[in-house]
Amino acid sequence: MRDYDEVTTFLGEWGPFQRLIFFLLSASIIPNGFNGMSVVFLAATPEHRCRVPDTANLSGAWRNHSIPLRLQGGREVPHSCRRYRLAAIANFSALGLEPGRDVDLEQLEQEGCVDGWEFSRDIYLSTIVTEWNLVCEDDWKTPLTSSLFFVGVLLGSFVSGQLSDRFGRKSILFATMAVQTGFSFLQIFSINWEMFTVLFVIVGMGQISNYVVAFILGTEILGKSVRILFSTLGVCTFFAVGYMLLPLFAHFIRDWRMLLLALTVPGVLCVPLWWFIPESPRWLISQRRFREAESIIQKAAKMNNIAAPMVIFDPVELQELKLPSQQKVFILDLFRTQNIATITIMSLLLWMLTSVGYFALSLNAPNLHGDAYLNCFLSALIEVPAYITAWLLLRTLPRRYIIAGVLFLGGGVLLLIQFVPADYNFLSIGLVMLGKFGITSAFSMLYVFTAELYPTLVRNMAVGVTSMASRVGSIIAPYFVYLGAYNRVLPYIVMGSLTVFIGIITLFFPESFGMTLPETLEQMQKVKGFRFRKKPRDSVEKEENPKVLITSF
Repeated sequence: MRDYDEVTTFLGEWGPFQRLIFFLLSASIIPNGFNGMSVVFLAATPEHRCRVPDTANLSGAWRNHSIPLRLQGGREVPHSCRRYRLAAIANFSALGLEPGRDVDLEQLEQEGCVDGWEFSRDIYLSTIVTEWNLVCEDDWKTPLTSSLFFVGVLLGSFVSGQLSDRFGRKSILFATMAVQTGFSFLQIFSINWEMFTVLFVIVGMGQISNYVVAFILGTEILGKSVRILFSTLGVCTFFAVGYMLLPLFAHFIRDWRMLLLALTVPGVLCVPLWWFIPESPRWLISQRRFREAESIIQKAAKMNNIAAPMVIFDPVELQELKLPSQQKVFILDLFRTQNIATITIMSLLLWMLTSVGYFALSLNAPNLHGDAYLNCFLSALIEVPAYITAWLLLRTLPRRYIIAGVLFLGGGVLLLIQFVPADYNFLSIGLVMLGKFGITSAFSMLYVFTAELYPTLVRNMAVGVTSMASRVGSIIAPYFVYLGAYNRVLPYIVMGSLTVFIGIITLFFPESFGMTLPETLEQMQKVKGFRFRKKPRDSVEKEENPKVLITSF
C-alpha cells in the first residue's frame, strides 16, 4: 500500500498551491511575534519618584529637596521609593530653615511613598505599571506578569496538540487565533492587575496553540523538500517579522490600552484566511473522511495546473489503511538506562537554559541604554540572520559542535559586557545583540538535534518533555531581567555564565550528524566519555544524513 506522500507526488513540491499555503500559514504567525513580546512595553517601568502633594506647605527649596538621593550607576539620582517625612520638612520650611545649610539631610527621617508616585512620561504615556503602581513594594508583580503569560504558554502546549488531533487542524488554528485576539481585546478593559494577568494567561494559551497548530498544518500539507524550509525559515522568520512590528506600533502608540487595541487588529485581518487555508488532508484521512481529503488535493492540482488522477485514493488501499500499532511508552522510559537518562537530563538543561537566555535578552532589550524602541527592533532583527545561519549550519556541520559553538559565542560576549566602560553604550548594545544572535541560533537547532538523538519509540515524547523544559525556562527568565534592578551587568554575568556552561555540556552529547536515526533504545549512541561498542562495518556503510522533521509539542 502506498503512503500519502507517494499518492500526492503528482502535485509537485513548489507549485502555486504550496507557495500559497507556505506564505499564508507563515503570515498567520506574525501576530504571535508581537503578542509574545508585547509585555516589554505593556509592563515597562518608567522612571518614578514619590509624589509630594501640591497642598503640602513647603518652600521651593524644600520641595526640591524632598526626595533623598541614592547612588546609581556612579551618579546620584532621586530615590524611587523613599521621601523625607513630609511633616518634618514642612515644619522646617515653616521655621524658615534651609535644606543642607541649616538642616543635615542625611539625618532626616524618611518614609515611603504614602501619596503615590510621579512617573516620567518621556518614553511611555502609560503602562500597567503606572496604571496600578507596580513599583517599590509591588515591583514583584512586573516580572510575575511576564511569567504568568509563559505559564499560559506552558498550558497551551499541553492542550493544543490534543485539540487539533480531535477537532482538526484548521478549526483549532482559527479558534486559537480568536482566543489570542479576543482575550487581548478584553485586556483593554482590565480594571486591576489581577484581571489583566488572568486574561494574559489565556492569551498565552492561545498564542502557543496557534503557533503549534500552524506548524503542524504546514508540515502535513507541504511536501518533504519544503517542510524543513517551512519549519525553520518560514515559521521562525515570520515570527521575527511580527516581533519587529511590535516596537513600531509601540513607538507611535504610547498608551498601553491603545497599544493593545492596535495589536488586536492584525488578528482580525487573519479572518479571511479561513477561505484560503484548507484542512489537513492527512488529518481527514486519519478520520476516514476520504472524499474531503480527495477534494482538497484535486483543488490543489487545479491550482498547480496539473491533471489529477480520476481516483487519487484507491478504494482497496483506503480499506486497508490502518494506523500502525505502537508499543506504549511512558515518561520513565526516558530514564530507563544510564545512557538515556544522562542524555535526557542534559537535554532538559540545554533546552531550559537556552530558553532562559533567549527570553531574558528579549525582555531586557528596552532596558538597554538609548532608545527603547530601537533596541527592541534590533533585538528582533538579529533573529533573522540567526535563523538563516542555523539553517545553513544544520545542512553541513556536526550538530553538537555548531550548537556548542554558537552558545560559546553568545555566552562569551555576554560575559564581556561587565568589562565595557559605562560610557561605551553602543559597544554594550552590540555585544548584547551578538549574544542574542548566538543564543537564538542555538535555540532554533534544538528540535532537530533532539529528534535525531532519540529512537522512534520515544522520539515525540522526548521532544515534548524537553520543550516543556524550555517553557519552564521562559517562566523564570523575567526574574533574570529583574536582577538588573540591583546591578546593571548582573543579568549578563549570570546569563553568560549559564550559556557557556550549557555549551560545555553540549560537547558531551553524542553526535547525530550523518547517523541513521535510532529505532530502539539499544541503538542510541553513547554519551561522550562512556564506553560503547563499535558498530559493525555494514551498519556504518548504511548510515546517511536523514532529513528530520519534528513538530512542536
